[in-house]
Order: sequence, then structure tokens, then C-alpha cells
Amino acid sequence: MIEQVFREHWGRVVASPVGSFGDFDLAEEAVQEAFAVAAERWPRDGVPPNPRAWLTMTARNRAIDRLRRERTFAAKAPLLALPETQEEPQLAESTIPDEHLELIFTCCHPALAVEAQVALTLRALGGLSTEQIARAFLTTPETMKRRLTRAKTKIKTARIPFRIPPDHLLPERLAAVLKVLYLVFNEGYGGRDGLGAEAIRLGRVLAALMPDEPEALGLLALMLCHDARRSARRSGVEGEEMIVLLEDQDQDRALWNGARIAEGRAFLDRAISRARGPYVLQAAIAALQTESDIDWKQIAALCAELAQMTGSLVVELNRAVALAQAGAPEAALKLVERLVLDGHLDDYQYLHSTRAALLQWLNRAKEASVAYKKALELAVTEPERRFLKRRIDELASAGTEGQPPTD
Repeated sequence: MIEQVFREHWGRVVASPVGSFGDFDLAEEAVQEAFAVAAERWPRDGVPPNPRAWLTMTARNRAIDRLRRERTFAAKAPLLALPETQEEPQLAESTIPDEHLELIFTCCHPALAVEAQVALTLRALGGLSTEQIARAFLTTPETMKRRLTRAKTKIKTARIPFRIPPDHLLPERLAAVLKVLYLVFNEGYGGRDGLGAEAIRLGRVLAALMPDEPEALGLLALMLCHDARRSARRSGVEGEEMIVLLEDQDQDRALWNGARIAEGRAFLDRAISRARGPYVLQAAIAALQTESDIDWKQIAALCAELAQMTGSLVVELNRAVALAQAGAPEAALKLVERLVLDGHLDDYQYLHSTRAALLQWLNRAKEASVAYKKALELAVTEPERRFLKRRIDELASAGTEGQPPTD
């Protein structure tokens, strides 16, 4: 029960003390204490009728106690003028028809750098740890910790208001909101299924809220097209699952969700008729990957357009994969080697696994094995680790032919 309440209500419970005290660290610590108290009391006394209200009030009281202990109560007293009631303190009224999406818009304040907005939101939602956020941004946990600290300090010292923006300010926060949903989906696609489903659910709400925003439609199309292939990406029983790549003969396309693909393409059609932004282009690539006969040359061209638009090295890596699948593995490897020399993706698992697969395909088995082992060192999920170990074992048993990964 506690785990479910944590997943569903952490972000909203954090939002109340942040809005009251303007201090993210204080709010997070108070909410953590409130959940600890709940874990102790609820099994004994029973779950209260309104768990979130109970947690919010307990967190508020813990925050006040902490302020008193730190002898700043007098200075902070004006902030504490909240009604002493067992009802949950309410955030401002909003037309956003979902509390989690509401919280994302609240966190994405334009006074903060976009990366700080996104990192804070991912943390506030309670789904991702500092380490997971760092991995999403291709940086170290220590760097991300400092970035989060700076953002929290700015909120506190500059008195940035933590509240739901009025409707006319929603578009200026859209870019950060989309990035949050994109990163949450990616984390879910990598193994945490519940996060992927939640990102799609929020994407649907956002598309309904802002139906004329092509990037909102594009992101939803992207998530739907990728998620439609989820069931076919893994094989084996639970605990023994193995990653199955798009080009592998083992991937059973009968497991693809045709209705979800059709829905994704419909949203893509609506989006691409309005504009060709980064999420729309990514959705177009994802839609092409659901075709029975994949046009890898077109995917490579779209990746080149997307890379020019975004400057993303990860997109360049994806372009290399498309080039290889289109019949140019040597050109693909040259592109990957340039990314290796650049050094910015050195801690990115998929750079090394892609390089390994290209080397394997070109019969450079010894180099491929070294690259696969580097990828294995960086792998996080067990299905990915098993996949990489299988490739290493194949090379050890003298199998030198392979295909480059596509996702």
C-alpha cells in the first residue's frame, strides 16, 4: 500500500510544502519523514480515509518542526499562515485535467534553465533517482546532484513561485514538459514498464489539452509507435528475459500492437501537417520502423535532418545504425569512430554496443569483443546485460558475423 501511495502521490505531496516554504530540500526531507511515519503507523492503525491529505499535513508539520529546530522560525513565520485543518492544502485552480501533468507544468518554471526544470521535475515526480536522471542527461550523478542543488537554491533565493501557471503561460513551458515525458518514457522503455505507460497516459492528456501543438502530438506518436513493439523486444521467462532487437529474426512481429501503431501514425499525420520539429521527426522515424519493409535510407536521411536540427550526438549514433542497415556499414563505423574520438558519449552504453556490432559485422571480432565488454560495464538492466553477454559468447565461440542494433 505504501509503495502504491508513494508512486501515485509523492509529487503532489511534495508540491504543497514547496509551494508554502519555497524550499525543495526542506519539502523533500519533510515528505520523506511523512512516508516513514506512515510506514510505521498505517500497518498498525489502518490507512487514513485520505492518504494524500494525511501525508501532506504530516509533511507540513515536519517542515515546521525542522524550521523551528533550525531557529529560523521567526523569519519564516509569515510562510506558515496555513489553516490548521486535516484537509489537504490545495494548489491553485487549473484547467489542466490531470494532477501529475499539472505538477510537471508547475515545476517547469522559465526562470530556470530547461535542463534544471526537467531534472527538478523528474525528481519531484518521485519516479527517478539522481543516478537515473544523470544517466538520462548523459552526465555523472555528482554533476547532476550539483545541478539540482543550484536549481533548488535559485528557487529559494530568488523566491521563484511554485504554482500552476495560468493558461496563457502554458506554451512557454511546453518544451520542458515534453522533455520530461520523453525521458520518463525512455526510462520505462528501458525496463520500468509502469513509467512508460504513465508517460503515454500523460502524453494523451497533453495532446488533448494542446491539440494544435505539433510537438505534443509528435511526442505522443513517437511513444505509441515505440511502445507498440514492446512485447516483441524481450524473450524468455521472467527473470531470464533477453533483449531482442528489431532486425533479429527472433523478434515476433505478430506481437506488435497494430492498433497502437495505427493510433501513433494518426497522431503523426496530424503533427507533420503542422510542423517538422524534433519530436515529429523522431515519430516519423519510429513509424518507418513499424513498416514490414523498412526504408533505412529514408530513416538515415531523417536522422541527418534531426541531427542538424538538434546537434544531438545520440541522433548521429542512430544515423550510423540506419546507414549500416541501408548497406553502408563501413561509412557507419567511420561515423561511430568520430563519436568515439569526440569523447562526449564515452559513458553511453549504446555507443559501445553499436560500435561492437559494426565491428562484428565487418569480421573484426577481437575489437568487437572489447567494445561489447565496455558496453557490458555500462549496462544497467539485466536483459541488456544478458544480451551483451550472449554477443560476447558468440564471438568467443568464433561467430564473427552480426548485425548492428537498431534501438
